[in-house]
Amino acid sequence: MVFMVSQVINKRKAGGSKGKCVKKSKKGEVNYCPDPPEGECPENMEEKRQIMEAEMKKRDPDQQLLENLMVATFSQRRMEIIGDQPLITEVISRWPALFHERQIVAEFRRIITLDLLESFIDGLDGLVPRLLEAYKAATKYGKKQSLKNVLDCLVRDDTNERRRAAALLGLPFYIIGEDPSNVIRMCDANAENLDDAMKGMQLGILIGYEGEQRAIPNDIFNVAVVVEETIVVHNIKDVAHGFAMLMGVIYGVNLQYPNDMKYSFEFLQRVVMRIEPDKASARVHGLRNRILR
Repeated sequence: MVFMVSQVINKRKAGGSKGKCVKKSKKGEVNYCPDPPEGECPENMEEKRQIMEAEMKKRDPDQQLLENLMVATFSQRRMEIIGDQPLITEVISRWPALFHERQIVAEFRRIITLDLLESFIDGLDGLVPRLLEAYKAATKYGKKQSLKNVLDCLVRDDTNERRRAAALLGLPFYIIGEDPSNVIRMCDANAENLDDAMKGMQLGILIGYEGEQRAIPNDIFNVAVVVEETIVVHNIKDVAHGFAMLMGVIYGVNLQYPNDMKYSFEFLQRVVMRIEPDKASARVHGLRNRILR
């Protein structure tokens, strides 16, 4: 089963004034809505955007050309995304390169000035042992069965990849009051209707698997990022990289964290990736202290 881009369209649920690029960082962005490069006019940047769009239609796009064009059109893109708050389908149409893994990483660096994969994966690896220990302690005496189901998947297969997945998939079950059902979904390889699997997903990841469905399936063949019931990135190699790409898309498209898992995402930002850790909410500050003690 191959994940294809769905054409379901929902209205963007975002606040703020449309058409105005408010220069206020929300999640530690260094270059939130930058001014256009000196000497560049909107017409020149739009011409470069069109060249990028045409290049993406080729079977083998020139990656260096795309990089140069994406750098040159960065301010135009941010003004559109922040000021106009377009539907995700429109962003994909106008900026198709933005949803390839290489450019997700590059855009994150342009916005945050950090390496996406290094900050996420390295930060996660440093916390996995303590997170799993905290999960084990929380499941004593039959408590938190959903979290225990995640840990049970490590009994026979305790690879580093699966330990990362357990740390991430277990987090919303560990945090009291969170519900991952509309943010993290599983999809069987034999599923006939992909739209049903994404129904109600405004933002999250879809995990494609074969065989028995478990809290962490044994055979994960595809991980996708979903925005507004639309797959924007797919063929991601594993759950941890799926979450990293999800964080990259959140920053690149200026999305809010889903309310059902807002503390999990804040934890990923401030504790795992160490983006503005000193501005953590009281809830995440307490969670960090409990895990790191």
